[in-house]
Amino acid sequence: MKAIIQRVTKATVTVGEEQVSSIGRGLCVLLGISVEDTQKDADYIVRKILNLRLFEDENGRAWSKSVMDRDFEVLCVSQFTLQCILKGNKPDFHSAMPAELAQPFYNSILESMRSSYKPELIKDGEFGAYMQVTIQNDGPVTVELSSPTGPSDPRQLSKQEKQQQRKEKTRSKGPSESSREKGAQRSRQDPNASSGAEGDVSSEREP
Repeated sequence: MKAIIQRVTKATVTVGEEQVSSIGRGLCVLLGISVEDTQKDADYIVRKILNLRLFEDENGRAWSKSVMDRDFEVLCVSQFTLQCILKGNKPDFHSAMPAELAQPFYNSILESMRSSYKPELIKDGEFGAYMQVTIQNDGPVTVELSSPTGPSDPRQLSKQEKQQQRKEKTRSKGPSESSREKGAQRSRQDPNASSGAEGDVSSEREP
């Protein structure tokens, strides 16, 4: 699960010509749900949104208070495009949870926020609608948040798998075989290098 959290002085959501939601000072949260997200991801995101210390305290000390500490509002907007994976220059959204599953999951996240805070201070847009979101960012302050159990980027995952395969191949080789390979590589690089018995010529030549 991904969230873009912005500290705002005000924010509004409009559908067509109608303003469906608005807040004053607080947080505007763009929320993207993936196909692999569970309740554990939702609990993590809700906890972070409500407890991030993005506001100053009564004495003006920055990064001291959360949205709950200051009794500010939260505007949540569902945004599946946060789960975009680029294929060349074309965005692909297959990692986003399908709308028929995402909508009840998203609603449960809102309910969790309302039960953890003051329900009248939690606002949202209109799920699945074409919305115009107006944000007056305060600072600007923007935090990108991902739940720790969320899916990895497939390209990064593939890279990690290849690295793991190389490590396993290295471990499968006996120590004598690996030593022979390293010795052969060293000899090919510097046929005149000594093993050190007559003065370590190899160490003198290497930086």
